[in-house]
Amino acid sequence: MQYREMGKTGDQVSILGYGCMRFPKMNGKIDEDRTRKQIISAIEGGVNYFDTAYIYPNSETVLGNILADGYREKVMIATKIPPFMVHSRKDMDTVLETQLKRLKTSYIDYYLIHSVTTKEGWDRIKQLGAVDFLEKAKAAGKIRRIGFSYHGEGHDFKDIVDDYPWDFCQIQYNYMDENAQAGKEGLLYAASRGLGIAIIEPLRGGLLAGNMPPKIEKIWSDSGIAGTPAEWALRWIWNHPEVSVVLSGMNQEDQLEENIRIAESARPNSLRGAETE
Repeated sequence: MQYREMGKTGDQVSILGYGCMRFPKMNGKIDEDRTRKQIISAIEGGVNYFDTAYIYPNSETVLGNILADGYREKVMIATKIPPFMVHSRKDMDTVLETQLKRLKTSYIDYYLIHSVTTKEGWDRIKQLGAVDFLEKAKAAGKIRRIGFSYHGEGHDFKDIVDDYPWDFCQIQYNYMDENAQAGKEGLLYAASRGLGIAIIEPLRGGLLAGNMPPKIEKIWSDSGIAGTPAEWALRWIWNHPEVSVVLSGMNQEDQLEENIRIAESARPNSLRGAETE
């Protein structure tokens, strides 16, 4: 596994992070035994960044149960507070305390305002006391790093980045969405401000890991350059030195094995001209 600095935090995060929204299920519920094996396998493979959220059904609890079995200090946990469920300053404390209990930990490494889509949305939760909440929680040692995840248009992204001394941010980015949402412009801007950057949807919900249209498949096969669709997609993102960690919702053993393999050798600025073309 390779590691990169999470922006100005200086933390060394695995370039492959574990997205915990899509744990494997059995009979409509999270299959905890299979999830446990997958998470432990990921940790043994060098993954040290696990991303969950308050609103991912039972995800925080399952992750907490697994990490409490001797793995907590080996990893960094990222989780999120949902603005749409927050209507007062007190609500923020209630959500955080619930998350700490679910995760069976006294602190959260990376704490995000979840799914910010507009500057107005950030202003709303800020007016409810978000800054006071975040800074007091950090001073108390309950959270270590402060960030936000973004799902809006690019014109608001820079304003939000500049409005608070964030430690990191989380954005959607892949080779189909290079100019969507925050996009490459936002990626470069956040990096220039020293933020660590976590990438979500690197495979666009699995779309970029599946069968390619015949026209695209022919271009790849005729290139003489080997690689699965998932490998092309992941290497393209990791080629960006500004990216700190790429989150993948791995819920099958072969996905985990392949992604860890790719993460062993995908370095920034390593794609050759022919590969980029």
